[in-house]
Amino acid sequence: MIRLIGMSGSLRNGSYSNAVLETLREKFAGRADINIYDLRPIPLYDQDFEGEKRPEPVKALLSAIADSDGLVLCAPEFNHSIPGVLKNALDWASRPAFTSVMAYKPVAIMATSRGALGGARCLEHLRVALDSMLSRVALAREVIITSSAERIRDGRLVDETCLGFACGAVEALLHEIRLWRTAEAQKR
Repeated sequence: MIRLIGMSGSLRNGSYSNAVLETLREKFAGRADINIYDLRPIPLYDQDFEGEKRPEPVKALLSAIADSDGLVLCAPEFNHSIPGVLKNALDWASRPAFTSVMAYKPVAIMATSRGALGGARCLEHLRVALDSMLSRVALAREVIITSSAERIRDGRLVDETCLGFACGAVEALLHEIRLWRTAEAQKR
């Protein structure tokens, strides 16, 4: 079974990003185990506490990422960028530079927005951050779930078009992971 870590850029109860991740966890049950990781315990990034000095919640996060086959990131756009809670977790996970648990890790990205236009800049900034970590963003159509309040009901993404795009991104991620596994097996 493919093991994925889902990370939301929102901590609030009733988060649209959490709803998307929960919906994907249900849709891919039996094909992929999507563990939605709670970022609340992760302290603010502090370079003084890298390496063995990392706080326990950070060590647990890095271990979970290392043990996963890939990540699914879903976030609202905050001030035309990545929400701080998600960026902070990625900053911890990106160290040490170029050899971190994020290096070459396959990732699917998506955004939610209450408005009709938000999300694109969040995805752009996520791509830039993930590229700098050497992560492999799965090739898929952009997933931006605009007007989220209308597309999410009872904590689940119900809009069929948006759900199709989100599932397509996870399918692309699973394809990337299977290709990587095949390449690794052929090396042995």
